[in-house]
Amino acid sequence: MTERRAQRACEGAERGEGVPASDRAGVWGGAPGGFEPRRSLRDGHRMTLYGWGNPRYFPRLPPPARRYFDVAPGNDATRVMAECHWQPQPWEHPTLLALHGLNGSSDAHYMRGLAAKAFARGLNVVRLNQRNCGDTEHLSAGLFHSGLTADAAHVVHELTEVDGIRAIAVAGYSLGGNLALKLAGEYGAHAPRTLVAVAAVSPIIEISECTRALERRENVLYQWNFVKDLKRRMRRKARCRPGAFDLSALNRVKTVRAFDETYTAPHFGFRDAEDYYHRASAMRVIDRVRVPALIITSEDDPFVPSQPFHDPKITGNPHIDLRLCAHGGHCGFVGEAASPDDDGYWAENQIVDFVQRCATSD
Repeated sequence: MTERRAQRACEGAERGEGVPASDRAGVWGGAPGGFEPRRSLRDGHRMTLYGWGNPRYFPRLPPPARRYFDVAPGNDATRVMAECHWQPQPWEHPTLLALHGLNGSSDAHYMRGLAAKAFARGLNVVRLNQRNCGDTEHLSAGLFHSGLTADAAHVVHELTEVDGIRAIAVAGYSLGGNLALKLAGEYGAHAPRTLVAVAAVSPIIEISECTRALERRENVLYQWNFVKDLKRRMRRKARCRPGAFDLSALNRVKTVRAFDETYTAPHFGFRDAEDYYHRASAMRVIDRVRVPALIITSEDDPFVPSQPFHDPKITGNPHIDLRLCAHGGHCGFVGEAASPDDDGYWAENQIVDFVQRCATSD
C-alpha cells in the first residue's frame, strides 16, 4: 500500500471545496471530503448531547452471534464477550473489530450504527465489550483501564489464527479510540499481517487533559454522568466478587479523576491517577504507528482538547490520516442525510470507507 499522509482541515468544507490542494492530497485513494454538521448541531455541546440522546434503530442489522474470548486464562480467568455479525464464509471478508467508550457497551448506538453500515458493505463485525461492560462483570476478577490493549490484541490474534480471517481493522470511539491507536503504536513495525487499519473517533489520546477538561464548570453534566455509571458498575462488580473491593470511599467520589485515584490506579499498580493517565495514553506511542490509521476529532469537542492532535507525532506520521474538524462535538459528527439510505452519521461512513480501501489495497 502506498503510504501517504492526509491531514485535512475539515472546517466547513464539504467534499473538499475550498480546501487547498495540499490539504486534499493523499486521502488513501478516496474522494476528498470534509464534515458539514447538521445546521441545528453546529454547537459542540448540542452535537454531543444529541448523539447521546437520539434514539436510533437498525432494522437491517441481523441479530448477532454471541462469542466469548478467553483473554486471560489461568487462576484469574478473564473472558470478554462480543456480539458478532458474520457474512457467509466469513474468512473471505474483512472483519471490523469495534471498541466502545467509557461506560459504553457493544450495544452503544455508534457501535450498532457502525456495524450496520459495515455489514451492509460486506464486512464481518465484532462488537467487543470491554471487561465488566455490557453486564459482564461476572466474567473477570479485576477491573479495566483506558490503556488495556491486551484484550483487543488477543481478539485480533484469535480471529487470525482460529477463524482464518485475512484482513482485520480495529475502530474505536473515545476511550476505544485511544485503545485502537495505542494498540497500533505498541505493535509498531511488527503488527500482525492481518491488521490492515485502525480508526478512532474523538479518541482520548491524552487522558489527563481530557479528565481536566471534564472538570470545567460547563462540563458538569458529562462528569456527573460518567461518575454515576462508574459507581454503578463498581457496585455491581462488588456484588459479583464479595470482599474483593472496598466500597467505603465510593460515596465520596465526585469526579472521574477521584474514581481513578481511588480504584483504577491502585488496582493496576499505577503510582496515582496521573501516572495511570500518562502511561495509558496513546500519545506515548502514537509516533510508532505503522499501519494506516484514521483519526476523526473536532475542535469543539467539550472534553477532548484538540491541541494534542496538532503534535508533530501525529501530523508528521505518514501513516495517519487526520480529520480535525471544526465541528462534530464528542463522538457526534451528525450531518445532513445525503440520501434516503443515509442517516447522516458521517464518521461511521468514513470509517467503513477507510477500512474497505485499506483492506483491498495491495
